Amino acid sequence: MIGHDVVFSWLPVLAVVIPLVGTLVIYLVEYRSWRLRNALSAVTAAITLIVVLDMYPAIRAGKIIEANFPRIIPPLGISFRVDPLSFLLAVTTAFIWLMVTLYSLEYMSHEHHKNRYYPFLILTLSGCLGVVLTGDLFSLFVFFELMSLTAFVLVIHEETPEAMRAGFKYLIMTIVGSLALFFAIVVTYELAGTLKFSLNGFFFDTSLLSFLGFLGYIIGFGVKAGMVPLHVWLPDAHPVAPSPASALLSGLMIKTGAYGLLRVIYNVYGADLIQSMGWCNILIWASAITIFLGSAVAIVQDDIKRRLAYSSIGQMGYILLGMGLFTQSALVGDIFHIFSHAFMKSTLFLCAGAIIYKTGLRKIKDLAGIGKRMPITMGAFTIAAMAMIGIPPLNGFISKWNLSLGALQAGKPFFVFLLLVSSLMNVIYYAPIIITAFMSGDHSKDDSAAHGTDKKRKLFGEVPLAMLIPMIILALGCLVFDLFPENLPLYLATLSARLLFR
Repeated sequence: MIGHDVVFSWLPVLAVVIPLVGTLVIYLVEYRSWRLRNALSAVTAAITLIVVLDMYPAIRAGKIIEANFPRIIPPLGISFRVDPLSFLLAVTTAFIWLMVTLYSLEYMSHEHHKNRYYPFLILTLSGCLGVVLTGDLFSLFVFFELMSLTAFVLVIHEETPEAMRAGFKYLIMTIVGSLALFFAIVVTYELAGTLKFSLNGFFFDTSLLSFLGFLGYIIGFGVKAGMVPLHVWLPDAHPVAPSPASALLSGLMIKTGAYGLLRVIYNVYGADLIQSMGWCNILIWASAITIFLGSAVAIVQDDIKRRLAYSSIGQMGYILLGMGLFTQSALVGDIFHIFSHAFMKSTLFLCAGAIIYKTGLRKIKDLAGIGKRMPITMGAFTIAAMAMIGIPPLNGFISKWNLSLGALQAGKPFFVFLLLVSSLMNVIYYAPIIITAFMSGDHSKDDSAAHGTDKKRKLFGEVPLAMLIPMIILALGCLVFDLFPENLPLYLATLSARLLFR
């Protein structure tokens, strides 16, 4: 990009290719040895994380990493590009994916079709990283489709009637979003002659066709982001998927929709054009509706995973709001919330999965006393829930603080009020879970759905360490960054916002 040294590196290519190759290897060995399959899954995720981390010195030095391959899928080619925003999302994705993969080794040990689960788990990682590491709209579209289609297999993994219905709805909405996105990309190429991301945007057309293209981007990426009214797949898909997959769907994959919108707004159309045409109002009011409805519907859900799914919709409204306010503080809060929510919601879904794994219980009313039986699991859940509410010094507080400052700087104090109301609604649907878990007697009558046959194991004690350690690490991630003098994710979010506003 202009004003920054551009360096060539194979690292972003390797970050995407290693999971692709790993998927093939896992598929070939899975029927010979389940231990080797599991080990390869974890090792592939770990190597991918190391490769992503290896990009940090260049990013810290203010460089932009690029790798272009125009002869692949001509005439558009495939390109990779890593700036602070790409790096922050890539390292968040790779780290949480590793934690979830380690968690899966035990959680999925009692499940069926593990030989299908692990290859698609790793293949979806390749798609997610491809989305955030590419340098143009066409390359992003290719990996966006890879991620969306492979995630479908994770959604329907249980193969229950509910899972198949949710998967069908997910697939239909994915196709609708893909068609809208493809239309928008074609419009952009026709009117601008390029699809490569550019500082301050490259698309200056203000015609009706340009506006229709912008709507296509909002629909295409909004479906994945769970934006109301395009959210209808999300509350059904997240609860029926295995809990590790739910953590990835809610914690990471819906963020790819937000990332796509960020690139379209700032690196395709440009903030000045969208503001001057008033198109930003679409994002602002869509975010307000998404925040309120997602939080309101979450309150009345009794299934813990379904409540978490609706909570994700409301939280994605925060991210949409940060895009639509067009102030630097709001954008810092927006980008930092993408990072924060990934940790918070992944922790919550893994904790919910641990409860289901140990007791078979999903209804919140049945969780009385679960905090005494599983104190570490519910402790991690509580930390993440408090972060979602926005209690300092947890990550969620920084997000809401910057979003509130951004709303005031934009002259829109109503949205500060909305954020406060949303935080109150977060209290209303998270506090009963915590209170029921720690302060109510154990009234559960039936633990027959739990794994294993030892009654003592069903009633008391934590899940195995392979599940417990990832939950603890992710929960600490909701806290520890704000306790150090240099909050690295906040630094990267601030740097990203400065580059986008430049």
